[in-house]
Amino acid sequence: MKDQIIPDEVITNKIYVIRGQKVMLDRDLAQLYGTETKKLKQQVKRNMNRFPAHYMFELSNEENEILRSQNVTLRHGEHSKYLPYVFTEHGILMLSNVLKSEYAVAVSIRIIDIFVKLRETFADQTEIWLQIERIKGKLDNQDKSMEIVFRYLDELSDRIPKQPEISPRKRIGYKP
Repeated sequence: MKDQIIPDEVITNKIYVIRGQKVMLDRDLAQLYGTETKKLKQQVKRNMNRFPAHYMFELSNEENEILRSQNVTLRHGEHSKYLPYVFTEHGILMLSNVLKSEYAVAVSIRIIDIFVKLRETFADQTEIWLQIERIKGKLDNQDKSMEIVFRYLDELSDRIPKQPEISPRKRIGYKP
């Protein structure tokens, strides 16, 4: 099989953050695997012992409504009346064991690779933010130091006796 079965963008656009976890919906996974959502759910139900709560969970009514409201392309009655399952990275990996086709395994590997890339990108961004915060801290300290220096300069200038004003001298010399 090709290394690029599905473009990265297609998979990335199907990853959501729900309950603080990056997950994919059962209907999106079924589409990627080239099967019906109903068949995917049947295989999962037959193998429920392979999908603990941190691998897969069912959305609540409220979560499903929020998700539906975010996807304006959903048409009324087009999608399942049942609450969708969502799968974490580990759940997607387990799906490749349940859906035993070579294509399903290859797609699962692609999806896991995308999850790994996302995690690496997030780690890189976190490091950049930490460096920015360190620089901001240093700048704050420098601002405070500069403020102290200017305060001391003001105090010193107040202590220096003022020079008497010198009146303008009368000019000597040739007058035109």
